[in-house]
Amino acid sequence: MNNPRASDIEHRKAEHLDICIHGDVESPLVSTGLERYRFRHTCLPELDFDDLDIQTTFLGWPLAAPLLISSMTGGTALAGKINRRLARAAQHFRIPMGVGSQRVLLEQPQIAETFAVREVAPDTPLLANIGAVQLNYGCGVDDCGKIIKILDANALILHLNPLQEAVQTRGDRNFKGLLPKIRDLCQQLEVPVIVKEVGNGISGAIADQLIQAGVAAIDVAGAGGTSWAKVEAARATDPRQRALGQTFADWGIPTADCLQDIRENHPDYPLIASGGLKNGLDVAKAIALGADLGGLARPFLQAAHISEEALFEHIEITLGELKTVLFCTGCKNLSQLHQGSSLLRNP
Repeated sequence: MNNPRASDIEHRKAEHLDICIHGDVESPLVSTGLERYRFRHTCLPELDFDDLDIQTTFLGWPLAAPLLISSMTGGTALAGKINRRLARAAQHFRIPMGVGSQRVLLEQPQIAETFAVREVAPDTPLLANIGAVQLNYGCGVDDCGKIIKILDANALILHLNPLQEAVQTRGDRNFKGLLPKIRDLCQQLEVPVIVKEVGNGISGAIADQLIQAGVAAIDVAGAGGTSWAKVEAARATDPRQRALGQTFADWGIPTADCLQDIRENHPDYPLIASGGLKNGLDVAKAIALGADLGGLARPFLQAAHISEEALFEHIEITLGELKTVLFCTGCKNLSQLHQGSSLLRNP
């Protein structure tokens, strides 16, 4: 029997994917805040470029680079093809990968193959993903366990997207009482729980609550990149959705501000920077501001849509940019870059 709600979700996913690949989806006024910083150039680094070390460990996972293929897609044939390309890249470069929201699997388990990429990424950390608000709409611990099992995931991402749900026609807007449910989930699941925003940022005050609830890591997913309010405006079929999306296209906390706000009280907490990062220089700035990993989505999505070769080349360039920052700041490894002593505030 056809499930109209599940079909609607699948259609929405297809629209989201097309708009994010081809559309104008970035905030026109708000930025990541990373442009406010530059690195102090070291003209005599006393380093051999080939000796630079960008390996790291995150949540106990040994990684070849501090890079995350951020959550993007799933649920359609094209999404499945892109996810497999992303997974092969994650395996090759030994970096973690998140998938898009798996909520649709709870209503359409037959499309699991568009998410199930463990076969091509046997050794890489894979991150399952569902909206935290679904905990208020019938999704429980067992359901989260199902989507983790389908992906054979190493962690679960709970994404927070109140603005997107408020803008979206018939969005799920009951965010009341979620924190205790997140706490229960952290206690009952056998894998770590990571909480992220979707492009509007996580403040230090909210981070405090999530950390106390037992969340293993936070992905700030700040403003300055893809605006999901703008995405929803682009796919709008009614005036309300279009107007709200346009009004709130610049809403959110810049990524750089999120990092500094959280790091002020939690100097050693596992932290991912995403939201508008475009290249290895942005990743390096985020690390210098306190991030442990830098997450990229749209740049990798667009490359993966072209071809697997284009994606591999894009990641190679990104890692080369990151290593160039280390070399030209005299930092031999990420630990030295993380100290932030080479990062300057623009006048």
